[in-house]
Amino acid sequence: MRRCSTLIEAENVYFIYPNGVEALKGVSLRINDGEFVAIMGQNGAGKTTLVKHFVGLLKPTKGRVLVDGVDTRTVSVAQLARKVGFVFQNPDHQLFSETVEDEIAFALRNFGFDEKTVRERVDWALNLLDLTQYRKTSPFMLSGGERKRVALASVLAWDPKILILDEPTIGQDAYQKERLRHFIIQMNQQGKTVIIVTHDIEFVAECEPRVILMVNGRIIADGDAREVLTDTVAIKEASLVLPEITQVFMGLNDLGFSWKVLGVYEAKCLILERLRGVRI
Repeated sequence: MRRCSTLIEAENVYFIYPNGVEALKGVSLRINDGEFVAIMGQNGAGKTTLVKHFVGLLKPTKGRVLVDGVDTRTVSVAQLARKVGFVFQNPDHQLFSETVEDEIAFALRNFGFDEKTVRERVDWALNLLDLTQYRKTSPFMLSGGERKRVALASVLAWDPKILILDEPTIGQDAYQKERLRHFIIQMNQQGKTVIIVTHDIEFVAECEPRVILMVNGRIIADGDAREVLTDTVAIKEASLVLPEITQVFMGLNDLGFSWKVLGVYEAKCLILERLRGVRI
């Protein structure tokens, strides 16, 4: 049975960059152990700024952030990294080793794992993300999508409690997005707390996590994906567009269909159910 203890807590967090830009304006939220959360909004909404506070890369100008009960202002990024794995939007910002194998092994050795465990975890991560054939290849010789998988493998190898993915679908085709969706759901079902930062509303609609919607450094909506992503007022305020399936079912509302529909499979079932009830 999954615990419901608070793992991340932001209390009235403000953050001002050195250039004077106020990126967060009184953000408060709680993320429980084992949750799957999508933080959404357009560029400049404060999404990435917020999650960088969860790994200690940024410290609040005002307010505080607690990760597993620890105030992030009192610990280093290295200390938080053991619990929080952060995969950057651009993988080149975190890749530096000569080979994929060395990239994945680096953090494990840095955290003090013995060599036998390092080898086992490297093999596991390579296999999990279909990277075995690139073991001895430079990560910089790989495609953008493959480099993202290397960055993810290097984080997953040390098994952090919290996994944060910043814009994971950028540069991914439909097949890669579907694989990523299944992978994220699998990680969450295994008990890992997963946080994704994205403006890809179609991807989030298929995943159906808890959704936190941000606009100009503030949270304007927080709840179940079905409620938040079909809230026409909040979606418009966030300068996003309703999921395509939701738009289709809004047009079918006069026929008695609910328009709070997110997934393709759900839409198919509703239409088939209606057709079976029609006498020809």
